[in-house]
Amino acid sequence: MILALYCPDIAQNAGTCVRTGACLGVPVHIIEPAGFPVSAAAFRRAGMDYIDSAAIERHASFAAFDAARRAAGRRLVLFTTAAAEPHLDFRFEADDVLLFGRESAGVPGEVHAAADARVRIPMQAGRRSLNVAVSAAIGLAEALRQTGGFPLS
Repeated sequence: MILALYCPDIAQNAGTCVRTGACLGVPVHIIEPAGFPVSAAAFRRAGMDYIDSAAIERHASFAAFDAARRAAGRRLVLFTTAAAEPHLDFRFEADDVLLFGRESAGVPGEVHAAADARVRIPMQAGRRSLNVAVSAAIGLAEALRQTGGFPLS
């Protein structure tokens, strides 16, 4: 499984996602451009010392990322408030790529169109969205639970 962030705006949120990936043994892919310099220093505050053990892969653009994931035969699962299907009803696969949009704007239409599946995290009516790091943790936890992918202690 892969956790992917589309053009993240906030270094602290991306750092939290990288820390989550490191703790759960899931690589994190950053699709650029980001709203901050993508470096260990940018992630250090939220990611702490977990940054050094994290598997981070950077992609210069969505096109480069999408070509790489297609070549690897991986399904792209977009988490979006625009989806109809709750993530709890979706059947994840162990090699899925879970994609989360930027904090300020989500993802553009061409990214929606490239996704193999679109899911949403159920929320109370009238709420716009969750923090991207919280959404990533919720989505990744359910995907790992379904696929038996949590690391053994």
